[in-house]
Amino acid sequence: VEFEEVVAEPEGSYSFGFVWDVSHSAFTVSAYWCYRVLTAVFGIPMALLWGFLYACFTFCQVWSAAPCLRCCLMELQCLASTFPVCVRGICDPLFHAAGGLFLSVRLALRRES
Repeated sequence: VEFEEVVAEPEGSYSFGFVWDVSHSAFTVSAYWCYRVLTAVFGIPMALLWGFLYACFTFCQVWSAAPCLRCCLMELQCLASTFPVCVRGICDPLFHAAGGLFLSVRLALRRES
């Protein structure tokens, strides 16, 4: 984030040049050192925390979620072959009958002025 993005004077209203320069220097130096101090104090603990969380997530994904999903897919394999047959047996006749009903419908569009 740059100083001009945070502190912006409206068009036509400007402070003294030295105030703007000192403010710019104070902002830049304080942001730089604050970031460095926070990184030095909290950087390593936060890296450990995020590493631990990602390791736990990966562990759950590899040892729980993926095997569970694979097991469910194996168990549902029989439905994958019977479900389409049932849908075709029920829906196809209904759609064929509905198509027969609307087969003789004719639309005539006229433009009226």
